Order: sequence, then structure tokens, then C-alpha cells
Amino acid sequence: MSYVSSTISRVLDQINRSYFLPAIQRPYVWQPDQIIALFDSLLKGYPISSFLFWEIRPERRADWEIYKFVDNFRQGSTHNELAEPDGRDVMLVLDGQQRLTSLFIGLRGTYAVRARYARRNNPDAWSRQRLYIDLLKDPAVEEEEIDGEDLGVTYGLRFFEQDPINDAAHHWMKVGRILDCTSDDAFDHLREAIVDTLPDTTTRAQQRIAERTLDRLYRTVWKDGVIAYYTEKDQSYDRVLDIFIRANDGGTKLSKSDLLLSMITAQWEGVSARQEIYAFVDHLNDGLTARNRLDKDFVMKSCLVLCDLDPRYKIGNFTNANLERIEANWRAIKASLEATLRLVNRFGIDAETLTSLNALLPIAYYLHRIGGGSLDGSTPFEAANAKRIQRWLLGSLLNGVFGGSSDRTIGIARATLQTALETGRDFPERALVEVLVGRGRAAAFDEGNIEGVLGSSYGKRTCFLALSLLYDAHAWGAMPHHIDHIIPRSLADRRALAAQNIPAPEIDRILASVNRLGNLQLLLARENLEKSNMPFDRWLQTRDADFRSRHLIPNDPALWSVRALPEFVAAREELIRQRLRQIDVDPVGDTPQAQAATI
Repeated sequence: MSYVSSTISRVLDQINRSYFLPAIQRPYVWQPDQIIALFDSLLKGYPISSFLFWEIRPERRADWEIYKFVDNFRQGSTHNELAEPDGRDVMLVLDGQQRLTSLFIGLRGTYAVRARYARRNNPDAWSRQRLYIDLLKDPAVEEEEIDGEDLGVTYGLRFFEQDPINDAAHHWMKVGRILDCTSDDAFDHLREAIVDTLPDTTTRAQQRIAERTLDRLYRTVWKDGVIAYYTEKDQSYDRVLDIFIRANDGGTKLSKSDLLLSMITAQWEGVSARQEIYAFVDHLNDGLTARNRLDKDFVMKSCLVLCDLDPRYKIGNFTNANLERIEANWRAIKASLEATLRLVNRFGIDAETLTSLNALLPIAYYLHRIGGGSLDGSTPFEAANAKRIQRWLLGSLLNGVFGGSSDRTIGIARATLQTALETGRDFPERALVEVLVGRGRAAAFDEGNIEGVLGSSYGKRTCFLALSLLYDAHAWGAMPHHIDHIIPRSLADRRALAAQNIPAPEIDRILASVNRLGNLQLLLARENLEKSNMPFDRWLQTRDADFRSRHLIPNDPALWSVRALPEFVAAREELIRQRLRQIDVDPVGDTPQAQAATI
């Protein structure tokens, strides 16, 4: 295997002209500090590992999806633009995308970062930055930290939105200016121009540092053959895929979906699988009534489950025959997954509260088989089955049914659904609960796991899940609601309590109780705003007679004060225990065959 060396300038000149990316490449993921570390390594003369290219013959160009390198990158973006390589020589980068993209961004592009806590869809939240180098920074002196982390970077490299201000200690130049130096004469002119703009206070030593740094940058980009690459010319897809997997095995692990998308793209006719699935994931995450957090891997695994294939998410299960089956069912798969997300979002479960994506798969399979949409109608069938699904899902999430290695659990659940749906259309809640508990996966509530539910305190992802178990209503996602502190948290303030001459140990007990599940309830947003910081006993007088029973409020008014908060919580948690013990699933689907279902 022989390698060829080239300069950065020559390689960059071919990016998006003849150098492109195959569909099997994952999206660009490097952070700005990684780009800086790469340029620092190059300026120090360190090797940056070799590259692997794949030469595509002109007659095979149409067989593969080909993508452009990104130059103006937005942090968190996952998409590359499709390329139209007609009439060009095509070289696909199998190993080295992250490094080449980083060089492309640092020298010719920008890196847009989002202000912390700002919304992605707010254009003012983004800062489009370019890479600069401080020519007066002595690379032989002191190592600098980037975001508090010592990366061994000693050249003065930084990303800025605007040209940084120069002073006696700093003289910044946009790194990309070195690309204008297409000859030694052009470089000499740049160096002279830089030296002429240095302030009068610049010492001779500082000038030498600036000249050495400029010369090092020029040689690194234009003179030194720092890009060592091997070109694979075999046109066999299987061989190239195997090379690609092995070449990338030592670095950041590839997502299986990145490989599978390429395989599907090669098989499906008239459909860009990569664009189709990316767009569908974006739709599920951002296009529904609630924000979700799904990924490509979940969608690909769902294809296996919904097509009655081996649910284990491995490349060997995506054979040509299975890919044809997935393609034939793709429209129905999409409809079922969207119906599933709309249903659980209606329960109020979204990106913040969905603790296991795999828990959605039995629901998606059920909806896929019955073709019943998201059960959002008012018929007895829809209302009853939506409630069964909600109850089963909450139990599964709170008890971690799909935690750890859950492929076997998914297979058992699917087999149970298959058996139940042979004789009816109802969601077989009881059958699922019983067959899973028989496998050591409890999806219901007993004395062994009720205490775990009570441990879902304020701020935990499971808090909403636990509270929604206590109410008959299930459409929390359709109405603005808050998790409310029954005894207001603002009243349980250490200073305020101390001002009432309450002993410190009692204050500690009050503060330890305020965020417990026993002091929390679900309220409509407008109700919570009305309640505000009003003492609970006074606010309770404004509610209807059934409020206390709906929210499991202890009947003793002596407990409704902040000082009695520990006793209030203890009494309400006992009521919650009683409520959870009363939760019983429907007998629908409770057949011996369903209980004994296995993969």
C-alpha cells in the first residue's frame, strides 16, 4: 500500500470540486477547540495521521449518493448538502473527513456557535466566527488553556466573530489570508505589510516571532506535504464498506445508522434514504406539538421491529431482502411512528420526560398493526386504548422496563402483541405486564416499586411521569400545565422560617420535604398562576369540593401550613401509595398464549 503526499493548499483546492463525501460518512462533529488543536499540531510539525480516499470511475458516479464538505458550519448541524458531480473526477473521502473539514473551515470558512441557553431558531443567537492567529504570541512560551482545558496549544489561535483589536501584545491575522500567498513573492508582500502595521512599541524579538509564525504558517499550507493519503480504486461496494469500517474503528465510533443509510440508499429506488430519514427525524423532533429527541438509530431499529424482523440492531439484520421489506413498508412505518409520538406527546411525555426511546416500540408496533392513527378520537375504543397505553407506558418508564439490554424485552413484547391481536384489537396491557414481570421486568406497581415512584422528586425527569399516574386525565400535552408545589416553595425559605423562631432541626425537616413528590401536584398553568405564593389553606377555599380528592390532599386542615410540611408530605405520600395500589390493568389480552409469548 503506497501513500502519496500533498500540501494543504492543493487538497483544499479540490474540496467540493473533485473531493467529496460518501453517504456512509457521519456528520461533522468537531468543536472549535479541536480545530485549534489541529492547526497548532500542524504549525508544530506534528503528523496528523493519514487519509483514505476512494476514486470513483465516471460510469459509477450515479451509483452513490455524494455530499459536499461543509465550509460554513453551524454548531449542532447534522446535514451536508448533496453534490452534483457530473463531468468531474470524483474522489470520496473514507477516512479524514473531520480533519479535512476542519482545515476547510479554518482557512476558508466559518464556524457559527450559539449563545448559551438561546433558542436555535433565533437568528440573533448565532455568532459566525473565523479562525485568527496572534502573530506576537511566542509558541515556545507557556501553554494556553481553551475553555479551561489544557490542550497543549501554544500558538495564539482563536475564533472571533469580528476582527479582534490589536495592541502592543497582540497582533491578530485571519488565518485564511495565507491562501492569498500563491507565490513566494506574494508571501513576501504579506509579511512586509504585516511588519509595517506593527506598532512602534514592538520589539525586535516580537517582530522575529511574528515573522517566524507567518513563515511557519506559509510553509505548512503551501510547501510541506502534510497530507499523506492512500487511494482505493476498487469499485466493489462491499470491499469499500469493509475498508471504511476498519479505517474508522480506532476513532470516534460510527453510528450504525450512518452505514445503514448508505446501504439503504444503494438499494432503494427513487428515494434518497439519507435525506428522507434525516428529514423524518427532524419532523418528529421539531414538527409536532411537542419537542422530541429521537435519532436515526431509533428510526432504523423501528423499521426492524415494525416489519417483524429480528429486532436486534445490527448490520447483519439489514440484508437486501430485509431492506426491500422496509422500503415496501416505509410509508406505513412513518405513519405509525408519527402516530406514536403524537399519542405520547398528548400524554405530556416529550424530550424532557421520555426516559427510554425503546419503550415506544411496542406502542408503535400496536398502532402499526391496527392502523388506528394516534387514538385521538372520542370513540370508546380510542379513549380506552389510549388510557391503557398511557398506564402501561408510565409503568414501563418509571420501572425501567426497557433499561439496559432491551432487545429481548422488545421481542417478548412484540410476540405478546402479535398473539393478542390475532383475536382482538385492544392494547393487551395486562398480558404485557404479566409476561414482562415473568421475565423480571415489572411494568406495574406493587410494594416493591411504589417507594421508587415516591422518590421522583422535583427536578427529576421522572417527576411528571409519577404525578400523571395520580390523575384520570391523560391529555396533559393538550393543556398547558405546571408541576406545582402544594405548599409554596417560596414560603419554605430558611430565613423566613428562622424569623418565625422555628428551631433549626425543624427547618431542616421542612426544607427536606418541600421538593418531595408528596408536596407536588399537576395544575393547569392558569390555576398555578392564580395560586402563586398564596398560603395553601386560603387558596384551597377557592377550589371546588372535589379538588382535594382529585389531588389526594389530606383532609386535616392542620397539615396545610408550611410548618406542618413534613407531616403533610408523609400523609399525602400515604394517600399516593393507596392510589398506586389501586391501579389495576384491564384484562384485555390476558390469555395463556399472550402470557407465554417469547421471541
